[in-house]
Amino acid sequence: MSARIFQRPKNAMQSGRGRTNEWVLEFQSNEPRKADPLMGWAGSGDTQSQVQLTFPTLDAARAYADKKGIAATYIPTPPKTLKLQAYADNFR
Repeated sequence: MSARIFQRPKNAMQSGRGRTNEWVLEFQSNEPRKADPLMGWAGSGDTQSQVQLTFPTLDAARAYADKKGIAATYIPTPPKTLKLQAYADNFR
């Protein structure tokens, strides 16, 4: 069983930063998704891919993965960059 640990990104549709300080442990899917013959929706029989665990810190997420014997890969958070520009630059 493998998983990935990452920090939630900011929602692109909103300006708030709610729940961006949480760390998420998300399990990888073990079988490929296939189309349902009746409805056409993509799905699989792997229920572990639906599980997302949240932790307050990265160390807590790593400790949980080590305790349960889960091979977790850490995905670092990209640095936050601000693009500072004046409102007048929109009219140049």
